[in-house]
Amino acid sequence: MKSKYITSRQIFVLVALTLSASAFAAGKHAGGHGHADEETAIGKPGVASKVTQTINVDMTDNMRYTPSSIQVKQGETVRFVVKNQGKVKHELSLGTQKELLEHLEQMKKFPDMEHDEPGKVTLSPGQQGEIVWQFTKTGTVNFACLMPGHYEAGMKGAIKVGKK
Repeated sequence: MKSKYITSRQIFVLVALTLSASAFAAGKHAGGHGHADEETAIGKPGVASKVTQTINVDMTDNMRYTPSSIQVKQGETVRFVVKNQGKVKHELSLGTQKELLEHLEQMKKFPDMEHDEPGKVTLSPGQQGEIVWQFTKTGTVNFACLMPGHYEAGMKGAIKVGKK
């Protein structure tokens, strides 16, 4: 006679299948945004030899970026040199508002998530990193720190991409 109860083995298999399916669908991590050379809603990873402008961005424990408002031109490739001036880990993630909010929810569930995406940099206190990005479309590209509590405290900014 077959039992109508689910065994722990069946639960394990269902969980494993669910996790592997979502990892596959997500790309590099939850909220994945495709391949490194593909164009996205906010542009695409830039080529260092084509950088037309370097912008320094400081992150601090007052949950702010300096600058928090940036202007660039469509087609421009920008090197963001990002420095964590604080005493806690911070990150700078580029994205649409929708992408950032989706990623924020994932970060709440998995706060130690590692990023390996060209539009994100996570830095320990005192560290410096960079993002090289080509802005292919006009409009607004948002950026934020999605470490739990940081976005809610106001750690966000915007890049206005104007016509060439």
